[in-house]
Amino acid sequence: MNSSKRKTIIITLLSLLYSLFVVIGNSFLLKDSFKYIEKHIFLNIIMFIVLFIVFYFILNKLFYFLDKKKTIKLNINKIKKTKFYHLFDKKTFLFSLIFIIICWLPYIISFYPAILSPDPSFQIKQYFGIPNKYSTYNIMLDPSMTITNHHPVIHTLLLGSCVKIGTIINNVNLGLFIYSIIQILVLASTLSYTIKFLKDNGIKNNYLLLMLLVYSLVPVFPFYSMSAVKDVIFGSLIILYIIFLYRIIKSDDLKIKDYLLLVLLTILIILFRNNGIHVLVLSFPALLFMKKKFKYKFKLLCIFLIIIGFNTSYNKIILPHFNITPVSSREMLSIPFQQTARYVKEHGDEVTDKERKAIDRVLGYDTLASRYKSGIADPVKNGYNKYTTSEDLKEYFKVWFEGLKKYPKTYIEATISNTYGYFYPSKTNWYIYYKYNNTITHDGFDYHYNSLKIPRYILASYGIAFPYIPVLNILVNIAINVWILLFMGAYYFYRKKYKEIIYLLPSFVLILVCFASPVNAYFRYALPYVFALMLNLGLFVKEVYEK
Repeated sequence: MNSSKRKTIIITLLSLLYSLFVVIGNSFLLKDSFKYIEKHIFLNIIMFIVLFIVFYFILNKLFYFLDKKKTIKLNINKIKKTKFYHLFDKKTFLFSLIFIIICWLPYIISFYPAILSPDPSFQIKQYFGIPNKYSTYNIMLDPSMTITNHHPVIHTLLLGSCVKIGTIINNVNLGLFIYSIIQILVLASTLSYTIKFLKDNGIKNNYLLLMLLVYSLVPVFPFYSMSAVKDVIFGSLIILYIIFLYRIIKSDDLKIKDYLLLVLLTILIILFRNNGIHVLVLSFPALLFMKKKFKYKFKLLCIFLIIIGFNTSYNKIILPHFNITPVSSREMLSIPFQQTARYVKEHGDEVTDKERKAIDRVLGYDTLASRYKSGIADPVKNGYNKYTTSEDLKEYFKVWFEGLKKYPKTYIEATISNTYGYFYPSKTNWYIYYKYNNTITHDGFDYHYNSLKIPRYILASYGIAFPYIPVLNILVNIAINVWILLFMGAYYFYRKKYKEIIYLLPSFVLILVCFASPVNAYFRYALPYVFALMLNLGLFVKEVYEK
């Protein structure tokens, strides 16, 4: 197949996919179903055709632009004469780190000591042995052990230990701020390292300065640096993992210390997010097929076996040894549970007594229809019976399958309702944490914001408004980030740069994880691949324009 035909096929498929998803997403945004398409079928066909033509034209121009290697030259002559530019050029990492933290200082001061949302608040409760909702989700291995693996244990221990220091010195706020400092340094250092890494790999300073401004001024970064959620450190680890993948792709071999660092990094990814193992399992093996030398393959295979071995030992031996209860099986069943709930809500009059009993033993039938919310699975999952047996689940899935055969459309609508925001740009479910949460204060922890209400209000307003600023909102739009990644992957495929697709795999896997998540278009779940966008784009620019 010649290059021109290959390009046409790829652009056509991507344009069809985008146009289809936009038409479907629009229908679900308006009617939470296919009803808008069905009611206005001719209008939607026209919309589909117009979208396809427009998107095909744009993609064709972009591919042509990249094929001809036309670069946009920014005038940075004036910058070169300044001390600012000189310092950035000579001390890239240190300068970037200091600049980022200075720009984040208004957030750090205004939201001192940390922004607590419900999840980290409950983690603190777990650490201090205080009964919490996660203690009720499962049959506890040891009722006196309130820590569960619903949230990564290592993150619970890190956050709880910092608060413990605060209780010892009789200043909980200071303890929380110690955690904030750790997280700020982890995130800011990682972002600064991406700039330094790209510089070392030949990316020009104009793009690097743009990255620095994005990291410093786009509110998602400082807000989440102060938000004590597990996703921030995990997102930083994913960025470092992408860098490692790129280095392995481009290197004939790594040094021993690099292999040791890679093992440590993969272990931390497993520890800091329960779905971290999915990212590794669905991306790392691609390196084994990419490398030709047996010596290199063997080293990578050993690392992969270490990854699998550690994950198995951690979940099957280490956590049970400390009586830490594993994640409830309900967390993996958001998709079928939502489908059942929508089926009961729309076709409950057709459910037999036997089917009702099978559903009731797992999800609580009587309130199931009223608990159903199309964009979030938590209300349905909250009715999960923790005493459910494997036999109960077997009978439930028999009923689930019968419903699928009778009303496949209902099941498809239930799934799309819970996921379409990840591919439909107009579903802007932007979310930053900024509100004061008093969950832990009820248990005697003296956690409070300072008196800087006006600066907090101004910063929060800026954060809330940012997704609606034209052009700049691309940086934080969940769906647009997905389409940018798909575009990069498609262009690599067209240019037969198959190895380069490997470093995009972590982001693609995280997108799949979002599809299986309990909340539609939830920014925190998309945060790792959004954080990695500037790095992926920088590497893409390098590969496209590399001779």
